Amino acid sequence: MALNLEQKKEVVAELANVAASAHSLVVAEYAGLTVEQLTELRKKARQANVFLKVAKNTLVGRAVAGTEFECVKDALTGPMIYAFSKEDPGAAGRLIKDFSKANDKLKAKIVAIGGQMYPGTHVDVLASLPTRDQALAMLLGVMKAPIEKFVRTLIEPAAMVTRAVAAVRDQKKEPA
Repeated sequence: MALNLEQKKEVVAELANVAASAHSLVVAEYAGLTVEQLTELRKKARQANVFLKVAKNTLVGRAVAGTEFECVKDALTGPMIYAFSKEDPGAAGRLIKDFSKANDKLKAKIVAIGGQMYPGTHVDVLASLPTRDQALAMLLGVMKAPIEKFVRTLIEPAAMVTRAVAAVRDQKKEPA
C-alpha cells in the first residue's frame, strides 16, 4: 500500500526519533517469513525493548541522516527489517540472532554501532555484549577483588598464629 506524503513524513520522523536515541541497529533481510513469524518477531521485540520496523529504504535513509547510523544509508537495498536497541546495545543483536536460529529466512545483513557499519556476521558479536546489569556486576566484581585480597592479606598473619597455636596444642595432647 502506497503512503502519501504526510504518512511518509510521519514514518521518517518516528524513525529519526528512535535512531537519535538508539544504541545499535541491526538490519535484516526478512523475505520469505510468514505473517505469523513476523508477528512473533514483533512480540519478542516488544519484550526485549527493541524498536522493530519494516520501512522503505529511502525513508530509513532520510531518517538516519545526521545520526550515528548514517553510515548504513548507502547499503540499504532490498526488503529489510530494522531493529533498533533502545536500552541495551546487544538487545537487537540477540533478538535477530535467536529468531534466525528457528527461522532461516531471517538473515542479518548490516550491524551498526558507535557510528560504524559492520557486516551481518557481526550480529554474534553484538549479541554477546553484556546487558547493563551484567556489566554492572562485572564492574563490581573488578572493583571488589582488590579489597578482598587486601583483607585476606591482613587476616593471614592472625590465621597463621592461630594454626600454629592449634598445632602446638595438638602435639602436646598426643603424648598424654
